[in-house]
Amino acid sequence: MRKKFVSILLMAALLSLIAISFANADTFGQVLDRWTKSRKYIGEDKLSNLEIKATYYSAEFIEAYIQKEAEANLWTQQEADDYKYKFLSALKLDEMIPIQIEFNNNAETMYMGPFDIMAKLTIKNKAYKPVDYDKRLNFKFQGKKEGLVYFPRYDEKTGKDLLEGVKTVTLELRSAIAPTITKGQPIKFLWDVSNDDPQKLYQGKTAARVETDRLLKRLEKLRKDKAEEEAKLKAINDEISTIQNRLDELARQ
Repeated sequence: MRKKFVSILLMAALLSLIAISFANADTFGQVLDRWTKSRKYIGEDKLSNLEIKATYYSAEFIEAYIQKEAEANLWTQQEADDYKYKFLSALKLDEMIPIQIEFNNNAETMYMGPFDIMAKLTIKNKAYKPVDYDKRLNFKFQGKKEGLVYFPRYDEKTGKDLLEGVKTVTLELRSAIAPTITKGQPIKFLWDVSNDDPQKLYQGKTAARVETDRLLKRLEKLRKDKAEEEAKLKAINDEISTIQNRLDELARQ
């Protein structure tokens, strides 16, 4: 009787784990749906087709993805924290806005290089070019291809967060990537980012490690700037000295 009771408990526990797994999968699927936009084009022959998906790497999506990986791999908290740190560092989320673009091309060969002139992100009616992207997107192809594209998160001159107070952003791909099947129309994807807060991802040990990396990079840049400014100052002082020496020579004549 006792063995039977234990077996029932184990079965109940297993069913609970399966139920939790499916619940988490559904949750991740819902999050993925919220942040993935898609467009599908059908050729005039009704056979050729092109599907393009774009996933905005929001804080909600990244957190859900990391949680899914942690549960699937049965990671400890330390392992999950390490993965999160490496994942955020690879995404360059503290500097850029990453967007994953996926193509499933069963139509004309696509020529997208150089890709940085084929894509732009519009924020508050101002368009921004990619600052980095997966270089595989430069090569012609048919079939499937995907890659991350990075857009600036901060204003180059002022350092201000470009997404501060912004409700929506729009990714636009030029029709030149597939002019026939898109009939010369640009491909656009829009996201509501009003509630997105990447800072939520930077907490605890992850925050300390990311901030340390950021401060070290900043310190390196400041030291480089200092060396350049000191070199400029030396050049100015040398020129002042040369001019003064010549003036002294002329005064003695």
